[in-house]
Amino acid sequence: MGEQQFGIEPAMLRYYAEQIKSLVTEGVEVAVVIGGGNIFRGLGSDSGIERVQGDYMGMLATCINGMALQSALETLGVFTRMISAIEMRQIAEPYIRRRATRHLEKGRTLIFAGGTGNPYFTTDSAAALRASEINADVILKGTRVEGIYDKDPEKNTDAIKFDHLSFDDVIRMDLKVMDMTAFTICKENKIPIVVFDINRNDNLIRIVRGEKIGTTVF
Repeated sequence: MGEQQFGIEPAMLRYYAEQIKSLVTEGVEVAVVIGGGNIFRGLGSDSGIERVQGDYMGMLATCINGMALQSALETLGVFTRMISAIEMRQIAEPYIRRRATRHLEKGRTLIFAGGTGNPYFTTDSAAALRASEINADVILKGTRVEGIYDKDPEKNTDAIKFDHLSFDDVIRMDLKVMDMTAFTICKENKIPIVVFDINRNDNLIRIVRGEKIGTTVF
């Protein structure tokens, strides 16, 4: 949403597409799990919508974002497939694990939309689940700050950044890396997580090339 309160900002859409293309150009197999808070947030907190209904609305918002990202990537010449956990054949493929992995083998970038298809599960949980299913090497979690801190760096100037953490460290210090369901999936399947500032140009490609960017949880 960029500097907007909600919605899709075209400049940010192009920026993310260019960052993802840089990975594809390097020959990396890329799967993107996309959220929908930028659209759903526009309803406001006093909408009166109950939790399950709101969660499904949020899942549909991820499909809108997914379609936008797909268009931006294909404009840059990146072949994509959007895969939705909620069946909607006119705009996305249904999630079938073997088909998804085949797309990756063929060099197509996957966009996972629709969350897990179930209420009460976050986009983080969807990312951890899909990463486990496609045997991903790592989850790259883009945020607005440079990694994981001992407290909110946007509110505390004395916040200390961690370069490396174990899964047990995160639990012991109650650090909000992901929600606990997502975090547990990553821990059980030994999928490292790199938390980094997505809005700093070229961070994605620098991580893939082996530079120490952000915070690594393993």
